[in-house]
Amino acid sequence: MRLRGRKGILESIESQTDLCVLDASQYKGKWHEFFGNDRPIYVELGMGKGQFISQMSVRNPEINYIGVDMYDELIRRASEKGRIAWEEKGEETPPNLALLRANIENIDEMFEDNELERIYLNFSDPWPKSKHARRRLTHPRFVEKYMNKLNVRGEIHFKTDSQSLFDFSLNSFADMELVMRNISLNLHKDEPREDLVFTEYETKFYHLGQPIHRVEVVIGEDVLKEHREQKKTKYRM
Repeated sequence: MRLRGRKGILESIESQTDLCVLDASQYKGKWHEFFGNDRPIYVELGMGKGQFISQMSVRNPEINYIGVDMYDELIRRASEKGRIAWEEKGEETPPNLALLRANIENIDEMFEDNELERIYLNFSDPWPKSKHARRRLTHPRFVEKYMNKLNVRGEIHFKTDSQSLFDFSLNSFADMELVMRNISLNLHKDEPREDLVFTEYETKFYHLGQPIHRVEVVIGEDVLKEHREQKKTKYRM
């Protein structure tokens, strides 16, 4: 896929060193230095135009967010949305947001093991042909990498409009014996979930009446323990 954009895109993002990162290797294992704090780091892999990650950063200032995409034009658009989102807060630069230009295939070069607390996969390319299954971001070869990057409170949150990709993903997680919670086959069936931030695609599909599928995958030891304790308490009631 090639994106058309205005001239000077690369120059624009290169000049935004306070927000845009074009070389992930310089911060691998040091992302807290970029943010200047030790707060948890949440990453959206494949952020598109940046609506989700920008709004999440505003809604949760106690969390550091990194949006990842491989196209210069998407980094530029996300930088605009991020700055606009924080203008109302009086911030010229989003204090807890970074936009990283990188290919998700190279996640091992982007983050150190145990460096992340949450990974978002929102409306990833479904790669519908069977021969392309290994390219799906919920294929076990990717999930294994995510698991290494996540810490003891690590989780994966996955949303898609593709029923086939969702089925594939649930089977992928199950085959890896991962714990899943909050599985939804139609996330906004009754009314829009105001507690969740919409992506651009999600807004479009919601207004078209298309069901959105969502699941949370519990990875880290600490959050797994909490999840199991909550289930025990629930069943005792």
